[in-house]
Amino acid sequence: MNTGDSMNPMASSGTDAPLPPVVPEVFASAVEGLTARLRGRLDAAVEALAAAPVTAEDGTFRVRCGEDARVTLEPDPSGAVTAAGQARCTCLLAPRCLHRAAVLGACPVAVAAPARPVPLEPSALSGPTAPEGPVEPEEPGGPEEPEEPEGTAEPEKCGEPVEPEEPGPEEPEGTAEPEKPGEPVEPVEPEEPAGTEEPEEPEEPEEPEERRRNVPPADPNRRAPAAAPTGPSADRIRAASGLRTAAAAVLSAGTAGAGAVLQAELLRAAHTARLAGLHRAEAAALSVVRRLRDARDPHRRHSLDELVSALRDLLLVTHRLQTADPDPELIGAVRRNHHPEGPLRLHGVCREPVIGPDRLGGVVTHFVDDDGRWYTLSDVEPGGPARARRAGTAHVAIRSFLSDHFRLSRGGLLISGAAVSPEGRLLPERGVRVTFAAGRPWTGAAWGSMFAGPGTDSATERVPGPLTGDPAGAGHARPLTGCDVEVAAVDGGDLLVRVLTDRGGPSAGGGRAAHGPLVRLAPAHRHPGLAHTANLRRLGAHPGLRIRVVGRVDPERGTTLRPLAVGPVPGTEATLRLPDGWRGRADTGYDVLGDEHFPRDLPCPSPPVPSGSAAPPEGSPLRRIRRILELAVAGGRRAAAEAARQDGHRGDVAVLRRSGFVTGAELVATLGAAAAHRGRDAFGRLHEDDRERYTTQWLATAVYLAGTEAALAHRTWHG
Repeated sequence: MNTGDSMNPMASSGTDAPLPPVVPEVFASAVEGLTARLRGRLDAAVEALAAAPVTAEDGTFRVRCGEDARVTLEPDPSGAVTAAGQARCTCLLAPRCLHRAAVLGACPVAVAAPARPVPLEPSALSGPTAPEGPVEPEEPGGPEEPEEPEGTAEPEKCGEPVEPEEPGPEEPEGTAEPEKPGEPVEPVEPEEPAGTEEPEEPEEPEEPEERRRNVPPADPNRRAPAAAPTGPSADRIRAASGLRTAAAAVLSAGTAGAGAVLQAELLRAAHTARLAGLHRAEAAALSVVRRLRDARDPHRRHSLDELVSALRDLLLVTHRLQTADPDPELIGAVRRNHHPEGPLRLHGVCREPVIGPDRLGGVVTHFVDDDGRWYTLSDVEPGGPARARRAGTAHVAIRSFLSDHFRLSRGGLLISGAAVSPEGRLLPERGVRVTFAAGRPWTGAAWGSMFAGPGTDSATERVPGPLTGDPAGAGHARPLTGCDVEVAAVDGGDLLVRVLTDRGGPSAGGGRAAHGPLVRLAPAHRHPGLAHTANLRRLGAHPGLRIRVVGRVDPERGTTLRPLAVGPVPGTEATLRLPDGWRGRADTGYDVLGDEHFPRDLPCPSPPVPSGSAAPPEGSPLRRIRRILELAVAGGRRAAAEAARQDGHRGDVAVLRRSGFVTGAELVATLGAAAAHRGRDAFGRLHEDDRERYTTQWLATAVYLAGTEAALAHRTWHG
C-alpha cells in the first residue's frame, strides 16, 4: 500500500504539481470579499488557471496568474490550506483580488480536521447529542458547598447532626410537624428532629400523603425511563435551512449555472452546519461541491447520476432537519480512523483497477475477514490508465511489509495494530505490523457462505450473497456481491446470465440446477486498456457456462451486476478451468481469459432465452424518471420547464401510467408543472418563493425513484 506521501501535496515538487486542498470557509471568505463585477468574472478566471503552471518547493505552492500577479499557498502540516493568511497574492488588490479567489476555487475541497473543537454552546444541542449527562452532577455539588460556612441557614435543612443543641429549642420545624396528618405524636419529643431521620422529612411534604399511599415503594435497581428524543435545536434548524437554501439555488441553476459563486455559498453554508454540529449535512454538501466541479470540468470523468444522488441526500437531510425530525442519524458524527481490537485476519478476494479524475490511476485490492466484514488496500496515484494497468502487479508496502497486489488478492494478511479509515481502507500508520498469510481458493468450502447466501438447503430461495458487513459502520468497506450464474446470451457489450438457485449440477445431483432471475453483467470499466470488456465477450461466446461472480450491483440499474472477478462453480464440469496459481479466480480487469480456460463441450443452455428478454433491464420505464431528474440537474430549472412543454414529457407520463407506476407518473407531471410555473407579484416581478416548491417536488421525485429502484432490485435478487 502507498504510504500516502505520493498523495500528499506537501511532498510534491517541480512544475505542474497538484494544488493543495482548501477548507470550505477559506474559499467562501475569498469569494465574499470580491465585488459584484469580480464575481461575474470568477468562473472564467478559474477556467483560465487550467493552463497556468504550478510550482511547489518545500511545501509552498506558487501559481503565476499574470505578468505582475503570483499567488502563493502555504499549507499547514496537514497539507491543506486552513487559514486565509496561508493564501497570498502580489497584486495591488490583494487580498480581495480575483487571482487569489480563482486559485482557491481551483483547489480541491478539503475536509475540516475532526480534532478541531466545535465552538457551540451546550444550549444549542438537543436530543440524544445534548451533553446533559455532565451537567447534572454539578447541581448536587452546589448545595453542599454552603453547608459548611453558613450556620444561620442550616437549621432550615435539619441535616447537620453536629449542631443538635442550637436548633433544638429554636427549631420551627417542631411546630410544623403536627400539621402532618399521619404523625400526631411526633411534636412531644423535641430531640427527634435532630436525629438522622429528619433530613428526609422536609422533602416528604412535597408529595401529598394520599398519593404516597397508592404508590409502591421505589425500586433502587430500577432505572429512570429514558427521555424521549427531542428535535434539533433552533441553531441547527437555522443552519439546515441555510444549507437547504444554498442547495436549492444550485438545483435551480444546474451544473451550467452553478459556478464558483454558488459553490462558495454552498461551502459557506456547509461551514455553518459544521459549527452547529451537523456533520452529516456538511459531508453531503461537500460531496455535492466535489461532484459539481467534476461535472463542470470537461477534462474530468464524472457521473451525472452521482451528482443526482448527492443532491438528493443533501436536500433530504436538510428537509428533515428543518421539520425538527428527532432522528439522531440526521446529525451524524465526525469521521475518524478505526482501530480494531486485536489482530485482523484478512483473506484476499480480488483486484479492481481504478481510473479516476485528475489523471489518477491505480488498483484497489479487496479483502474480507472471517466475520464477513470488508476492507480495501488502495494504491492510487497520478498516472492515468497506464498506471492502472501496471498497478495490478506492482509492489505494495505497508510499513516494513512488501508484497504485490496479485499475491495479496490470492493470499491474505495478518495485521496487528491495524488502522482503518471510515471507508474500510487500510492505513500505513505507525505501529502497524503486517504478515503474509495463506489465502483460500474460491472453490474451497470456506467460501461457500459467500456465494450460497440464505436458503442454501432449499432450491426455492437463492440470493446473491453475502450482503454481510456494515456499509455504514466505521472501518468497514461496502461489501461486494457474489453469486453463481449461468451464461445465457450476449446483448451488445453486456452479458445476460441466469442466477443459479441450486449449486447441484449434473455431477452433484444428477439433475440441472434451478434457474433464477435473468440479470445483466456489464463491464466494470469500459476503458480499452483494461480487460473487462474482452473477458465478458469471451464468456458470452460460451452459452451454458457456469461461473462464480463477485462484483457490484449497479446503483442506477438494480438488475445489472458489474463483475470484478469470476471463478469456477464447484460440482459441475460446465465451468472454467483456471490455473492453480490463480487460486480459483480471475480478475476481470487484469487476468485475460483464453481458450485453455474453457471446457471443450458445453451443454446447451436450458431454458433458452426468450425474445425481448434483454429489454427490461435496460429499458425500464423508471429510466424515464431518471432522465428527467438528470436533465433538471444538468440544465437547471429552465431546462426542466422547457422539457415539460414538449410532447415527449406527456409521452413519458403516459408510459409510466401504462406500466403501473402511477405515483411516478403523477410526480413527473407535477415536477414539470412546478418547473414551468413562475409566480409574479403585482408589479410583474418573479417570485423567489416558488423555488421551494420546485425543490420539494424534485426531491419527492428523486426519493420515489430511489425507493422504487431499491424495491425492484431487492425483488430481483431476493425473490
